[in-house]
Amino acid sequence: MLDQFAKKGDRSRFIEGLIRKTAHERVELRRLLKERAVRRYQVDKELAAEWDPLADEAWQKLPEE
Repeated sequence: MLDQFAKKGDRSRFIEGLIRKTAHERVELRRLLKERAVRRYQVDKELAAEWDPLADEAWQKLPEE
């Protein structure tokens, strides 16, 4: 299968390139995941701040048993 992508004598360079590309993609993916997690945290925090007073109000309106 490797023969389809790289000629003999060029395989090491081809494999090294694949490893470098994969490593770079993993670093980039981690960066994006972290960036989006931070952004998502901020959105979740804002939503919680909006809904928290409403939840308190709803609890106060529940009938007592």
